[in-house]
Amino acid sequence: MGSSLSHFLLPRHSPVASAADPGLGDLPESCVASVMVYLEPSEICSLSMVNRSFRDASSADFVWESKLPVNYGLIIDTVFGAVDENDDNENFPNNLCKRDIYSKLCRPNYFDGGTKKVWLDKGTGRVCLSISANGLAITGIDDRRYWSRIETDESRFHSVAYLQQIWWFEVDGEVDFPFPAGSYSIFYRLQVGRASRRFGQRICNSEHVHGWDKKPVQFQLSTSDGQQASTQCYLKEAGKWKYHHVGDFIVTGSGATMKVKFSMTQIDCTHTKGGLCVDSVLICPGEFTERLKRF
Repeated sequence: MGSSLSHFLLPRHSPVASAADPGLGDLPESCVASVMVYLEPSEICSLSMVNRSFRDASSADFVWESKLPVNYGLIIDTVFGAVDENDDNENFPNNLCKRDIYSKLCRPNYFDGGTKKVWLDKGTGRVCLSISANGLAITGIDDRRYWSRIETDESRFHSVAYLQQIWWFEVDGEVDFPFPAGSYSIFYRLQVGRASRRFGQRICNSEHVHGWDKKPVQFQLSTSDGQQASTQCYLKEAGKWKYHHVGDFIVTGSGATMKVKFSMTQIDCTHTKGGLCVDSVLICPGEFTERLKRF
């Protein structure tokens, strides 16, 4: 088999190969494209460098449409505003080929005043969505005795909400989005303590950290079609960003939006709690759950 494959891959002008021997460049572009439909996006990009025929096949609209979410048009309208076929949207041109649409959607795209961003996972084409701390309803956030905003390059949104001390801890949020059919998980990205740099080294300030070992934090989610989930955990490991799993939900159709509400509370007012950074909430495909739980 190896010798046959080597013979097939010989250059057309090789003295070993006769003029009648076929090469990869002789494969019909439509056949190559039909095979690429079954490959991962990264594999398609690698094969596009084989020769001109493969490169042209890798640009076929039906190849990349198979990688896009079924309701990608609705996602585009939600994130960039409605795109008219006869009129350009300044944020999303209407003349993009499907490969360019896939590429653009794989980049982080901000919406809702910059408080949310959505992107496609490059390897799977599945939707991921993140909501910044600025897009969450945080009890007492406007009172600087309790909370403050901190700029940091450790956040996707370049800032986090930092809790100094509070009795009633509650961080809620919701999103109404056209999630494609599939299973999804929700995570809060949190850090106990406040990180900073000194002499080029990352250090953690635990000055305000207290109260998280007395009672667990409660996480909850609910969806517009009646799904619910809840969990709880103690917050620990100061100085390390961790993804805390709220729960999972399932989307069965791709033709409408689904509203998802989520919350994080510790409302036992017998003690104060503080020293916590709230970065964002992540909604991602369910298959990413185990990987994120390790962080």
